[in-house]
Amino acid sequence: MLVAIPSLTMNPFIVKGRVYCDPCRLGFETPITTYIPGAVVILQCKDKITNKIVYKKLVSTDSSGSYTITVDAFHENQICDAKLVTSPVHHCNEPTPGRDQSPVILNRQNGIITDHRFVNNIGFITKEVASGCAQILRQYQEFNNDENELYQ
Repeated sequence: MLVAIPSLTMNPFIVKGRVYCDPCRLGFETPITTYIPGAVVILQCKDKITNKIVYKKLVSTDSSGSYTITVDAFHENQICDAKLVTSPVHHCNEPTPGRDQSPVILNRQNGIITDHRFVNNIGFITKEVASGCAQILRQYQEFNNDENELYQ
């Protein structure tokens, strides 16, 4: 009689994200945001108790500013983040405060049934504010004013 034994190996996690350049220095993506090919991102996991780095993997973004990181390990008792390392764009290489890293859950004890993990976009800001940014801000302000009128 043959007995089937379930495999103890698991599929790897596939972490996907994108790196952007914020030409308005607003801290979020706008219609004139561009995406950075060749940016370097690190996936880093720290032990929840000791806070020591126990895993890291560097990758570069593709021509669309996207990256994919394959993670073969299970990181249940760790805090993992995708973080910016460098930008090849000399005028857009300052990490955006608060958007320079994004958490990644790399365990299977959380109800997520897929092996794919989609990370919030992370980005750099330009040294100077681009010329079209004032108009974009006005559009956001007009939208906000229209929304406020609905609730008055």
